[in-house]
Amino acid sequence: MIIKRTLLKTVAATVFTCIAMGSAMAADITGAGATFPFPIYSKWAEAYKAATGTGMNYQSIGSSGGIKQIRAKTVTFGATDAPVPGAELDKDGMVQFPAIIGGTVPVLNLDGFKPGELRISGPVLADVFMGNISKWNDAKLAALNPGKNLPDVAITVVHRADGSGTTFNFTDYLSAISKEWADKVGKNAAVKWPAASSVGGKGNEGVAANVTRIKGSIGYVEYAYVKKNNMNFMQLQNADGKFVAPDDKTFAAAAAGADWFSVPGMGVSMVNAKGATSWPISTASFILMYKQPADKAASAEALKFFEWAFKNGGKMADDLDYVALPTSLTDQIRSKVWSQIQK
Repeated sequence: MIIKRTLLKTVAATVFTCIAMGSAMAADITGAGATFPFPIYSKWAEAYKAATGTGMNYQSIGSSGGIKQIRAKTVTFGATDAPVPGAELDKDGMVQFPAIIGGTVPVLNLDGFKPGELRISGPVLADVFMGNISKWNDAKLAALNPGKNLPDVAITVVHRADGSGTTFNFTDYLSAISKEWADKVGKNAAVKWPAASSVGGKGNEGVAANVTRIKGSIGYVEYAYVKKNNMNFMQLQNADGKFVAPDDKTFAAAAAGADWFSVPGMGVSMVNAKGATSWPISTASFILMYKQPADKAASAEALKFFEWAFKNGGKMADDLDYVALPTSLTDQIRSKVWSQIQK
């Protein structure tokens, strides 16, 4: 009887140990940061779990939050749309690589117009966000939209209230096409918004919600949020003088000429890219990881996730109008970037 009880206890202990080891081996991957890629990371995570049994827990808290979390070592990877400069990467002992390409889009809430019906140029967009243009029937907007009956409605600017790579990308573009913006506001993940009538929202989700709620408003969000929320958007004039609509093809056109390894940490800016079909506010979203991770097993699991996403996630990216990285680039990321991470 005693032998039987002892045997049962041993079996139970062994089973518990195996369960515990299995749970540890199948531990979820943790990441945090940019809201810009959240829709595609969620889609990839769902498919990856179905394929492998391993989950990916991603906190959509904004690029600044993602950088803070990875520096605090509370997550396995950080995500940012505002690339970290090479000197800071070296200081932190981290590598950085792009994971997905997309576009930031001016969105509006104005009755009587279909998505993409209204046009805007970069300098006029900067004037709107500066507060220099405060009514929808302003002469500069009317000149870009001949034959359109623009209403005498006040413009409310909606912007990010948190530190944001989407804001960095948007203000990078405004700085490139407007000297006044560059001199007075500049580019950063968080800026002092000059327009008198303005409202902040947390994350792409918050900006989308506020634009949807406030009549006469204009804001900027990643294109997946435009599609998800059926938002009205504007065509934007590019560097070649052509008015283009946002989609995966115009984002890919902007990315085509990017020289990824010309900048430390691959932090290439694609704003105002040349090309007749290029979307002017295209960007990559980046991943941050430690070269010498505290938890090598967790780091290896994260790389497995991105390896799977690079190989299997292209169709999902297309469906959400992101642009998957070309195989030639992912091969270089494996050999030049991932090789620096200790296994």
